[in-house]
This record gives sequence, structure tokens and C-alpha cells, in this order.
Amino acid sequence: MKTWNFGIIGAGLIADFHARAIADTPNAKLIGCCDKIAERAEKLVEKYAVKAFGDYEEMVKSDEIDIVTIATPSGFHLEPAAAAAEAGKHVICEKPLEITLERIDAMIEAHEKAGTRLGGIFPYRFNDSQKVLREAINSGRFGTISYAGIYVPWWRTDEYYKDSWHGTWKLDGGGALMNQSIHMVDMLCDVMAPIESLQAFTGTIGHPQIETEDTTVAALRYTNGALGIIYGTTASYPGQFRRFEITGTKGTVVQLEDSFTVWQFADERPEDEEVRKKFGGISGGGGVSDPAAITHDNHTRNFEAFLEALETGEDFWIDGAEARKAVEIILAIYKSAKEQKPVRFS
Repeated sequence: MKTWNFGIIGAGLIADFHARAIADTPNAKLIGCCDKIAERAEKLVEKYAVKAFGDYEEMVKSDEIDIVTIATPSGFHLEPAAAAAEAGKHVICEKPLEITLERIDAMIEAHEKAGTRLGGIFPYRFNDSQKVLREAINSGRFGTISYAGIYVPWWRTDEYYKDSWHGTWKLDGGGALMNQSIHMVDMLCDVMAPIESLQAFTGTIGHPQIETEDTTVAALRYTNGALGIIYGTTASYPGQFRRFEITGTKGTVVQLEDSFTVWQFADERPEDEEVRKKFGGISGGGGVSDPAAITHDNHTRNFEAFLEALETGEDFWIDGAEARKAVEIILAIYKSAKEQKPVRFS
């Protein structure tokens, strides 16, 4: 089995999750990392006994590196991703892929031109409960779906926003929706029909010192006729579990974190009771008030899936085009809120 050598670009909080995921992936090895702030990179270098690269240009040119992960502020993903493509390196990039569709498209184009792979990171897709839910939806167990909504009532302190980029348009690309709730927006991209139109409102209510929103509500109409809601905030003390609700003419499911508080279908099957038993206790909950309070397990699964796609030559499940979808929805929400009118998707 080939061992894939990784480099991490950016050495902030999420970089440690990348490092742990690489360490837990059997056919992966972390070679080194880099960061514009050398002292921050040194912490990872010392912790994982790896090499410190001077900058991402040096890293992507290294013959030791096969793949780079990008863990920089969101508005600085394009430059290292494009440089990696030009140097023939594959990239797996933290969410959001970038903060504008133009920059995302430039990333995708760079890798298509180079023949390298670009993958996104959306760990929620790898939750065990998500697989079970996806199968129920795809097999038509809900009948005619009438509603699907996501809720992310999270909390972030004022201290969280005192760094150089969180809550800024230039580097964060948005607030509670683009940074925190994007995981659940991607969940809609994963399991639901595309959104046909939406109407949104945003506010900076609990953290008036930041540039971006800390609370968002959007009403949705999907292309299959169903309606829905997106609610995301970092102004809900002390933070509550994220939630997904879906209902139709033959079933209803309420997912809380990686658990189901409701799993009910008109065509009750023997395996339904097993699902309720397995996923009945609340598990998860990391991130509701502390961005560091999550595990790296699903990052590991995300990385393993990317490597499997590289080895088999098959398309990666969360490629650039797929990771782009959540950003397109979020930017449409911002546009709707700013212009105070609905946005329709073509």
C-alpha cells in the first residue's frame, strides 16, 4: 500500500485536527507544516516531530509532499490551492472551500488544468447516523417530503472574535453561517433536492463589534416542492445541539447531533427499532460553545475517503464542485438579506 505524504498549510486550531486525522490514517504520513506566523507552526512541528517549511511555496515544491491540507483563514485558500496544483500536488481543503464563487471556481480550474485532485472537508457527512438517514431518504421512506430544516443554535464568546480574521468579510467571508452553520448547510446539499429559491434575514445581534452576521434565518423552497428553514447563530448562550428535521407524507425524523430523537415511518420495519436503540442516546455536541470541543474522527474518515478516491481513480465524493454548493447557498442568503428580496437559483 502506498503511503501518502502530507503537508499542512496553516497552523491554527483546525490544523491540529488535520494532524491527528493524518496520524490515524494508515496510509498517510505527516511530513511538515507551515504558517505565516512561524511560532504557531513551531508548535505543530514540536508536537508531531515534523519539518517546518518556510512558506507554502516551499512546501508545494518539495518532492517529499504528495498532498497538502489547507487550514488557513477561509479567504486565503485559493492562493495555496492554486500553487499546489501548479506544483502537481493534490489538495484537501477545510470548509468553506473559499469565500466567493469566483475564487472557488479558480481553485477548481487550477486543479482541472493540472490533473490534480481538489477535495473539501465536511466531516458531518461521515457520521454513522448520516448514512442511515441518507439511505432512508434515497429509498423513498418519507413519501412526499414536505419540509426539511436545519438549526444551529451555537454560542461564541466575544473573545473568539478578537483574533485577526473571525467575523470579517475579507477572511471569514461571513459569520455564523459561513463559518459554523456551513456544515449543516452542506447536509442539505447531501440529502435534499436542490434549493429553488429562498428569502433570508441576517443580523449582528449578540456580537455588535463584528463586521458579519451572528444570526441568520432563511425560508427555503426546494425543487421537489418541499419547504424548509435554515437557522444559524453564534449568539445563543450557552449553545445548544445542532438539529435537522425532515418530514413527509410517510415519515418524520429529527436528528440531534449524531442521534435521532424521532425516527418514525408509516411502513414500520424491524430495523427501525434497531436504529432507535443505536442512535437514541444523544452523542456529539462538540462545538456548540467551544470550537475545540470536537473529535477528529470524522476528519479521519474524510481523509481516508479522499485517499481511496486517489488510489481507485474514482471521483471523490466531496470534490470541488460538491464543496462549492454550500457556499453558493450561503452567498445567496447574504444577497437576499442585503437586498431584502427572494433569490432564485437558476
